[in-house]
Amino acid sequence: MRINLRTIASTTVAAALVLGLGACTASSSATSETSQAESSDAQQGQWPRTITDEKGSVTIEEQPKRIVNTAMSTTGSLLAIDAPVAATTITTPGPEADSNGFFTQWSEAATAANVQPLYKIGNFDLESIIAQDPDLIVVSTSGADSVMDHYDQLKEIAPTIVVNYSDKDWPELTRQLAEATGHEAEAEKIIAEFDERAAQVKEKLAIPAGTTASIVSYNKGSASPVGKTTGPHSRLITSLGFDVVEPPEEYNTNPQKRDDFVFTSYEGLAKSATGDATFLIAATDETAKTFLEDPTLANLPSVKSKNVFPLANSFRLDYYSSSQILDYFENDFPSLSK
Repeated sequence: MRINLRTIASTTVAAALVLGLGACTASSSATSETSQAESSDAQQGQWPRTITDEKGSVTIEEQPKRIVNTAMSTTGSLLAIDAPVAATTITTPGPEADSNGFFTQWSEAATAANVQPLYKIGNFDLESIIAQDPDLIVVSTSGADSVMDHYDQLKEIAPTIVVNYSDKDWPELTRQLAEATGHEAEAEKIIAEFDERAAQVKEKLAIPAGTTASIVSYNKGSASPVGKTTGPHSRLITSLGFDVVEPPEEYNTNPQKRDDFVFTSYEGLAKSATGDATFLIAATDETAKTFLEDPTLANLPSVKSKNVFPLANSFRLDYYSSSQILDYFENDFPSLSK
């Protein structure tokens, strides 16, 4: 029997989501031993240390004191562990960002830490990076904030770590950044506290077994990213008791296959967002209303039962935004009824 969720009113942030195992040989054994040694160094707070990243590995001679982050989507994770972020790329001020161009969920923390705006995403500025005199630079593999084309230039300035936030939930990403910055204890503390709270929220929600959900960044008339079960948004929603529906790849309009979203064609959205409930990323109540009134989507289960919910500050998940989503589910999400 399909559940019937009561509709809600929630003030939210508006934004568009634009953004092998080797053979078991002596060589692989040596690699395993090296990785274990690197991990041991990190646990003991030793420097220099070699970090495994998306490019292979990078050696960091001393614990970073001035981090320049070209990957704005990871700034919240760095701030949450008290890593010394000197500057970060920014976005256009608006509903999702403050007047400095910082994401609203961590703008207060950034201001308190005296983080400086670097340059607006899409306007790479090598001179502004050099001027910050960084001892660690962070780069993302994909997304609107990726500057991989400039990787070779950046690694000549300072050790440069390359991360992929599309295939990790925020705890995984936070642990990777913590190892690179020497803030492992801080990372484990906030992750443990979050997990404990998420378990409590899940118990309070008591979502009926088998309740399905779709996660959508809705763009009427054009491609709308739909969350994959392997993406960070899906992992969070799943942890609260929902079964996220995997969107079919056949409707993907993005030539780059990602682990977090299928960039579903507008026509394919009606065949992809088939969950009992639909959670809209970075959407306002008005966006949810438009979704519910879209004739193309009229036959979706969540539209028929009006189970469409916008989530605040969910454009890019980190400790701050994920905590705010828990706030919503704990305080504002309606009880479920059959």
